[in-house]
Amino acid sequence: MATSIRLDPAIEQRLDHLADVTGRTKAYYLREMIEAGLDDLEDLYLAEQATIKRRAGRLKSTPIEEVMQRYGMEG
Repeated sequence: MATSIRLDPAIEQRLDHLADVTGRTKAYYLREMIEAGLDDLEDLYLAEQATIKRRAGRLKSTPIEEVMQRYGMEG
């Protein structure tokens, strides 16, 4: 999937420099950054959305004791 983004000129300059010095493409480094950072972004923003839903009463929480019992874990 092709996607285009606008980068701050200072960031683009750093990316250009890194690509030039290492012989890799800018696309390579952009993919690396996205892959490395996506887990963190998912954790942050999905947890934030779950918190909002929970506070609004639209998401039921499960007590830890119930989860542990369900999966055969001892507390």
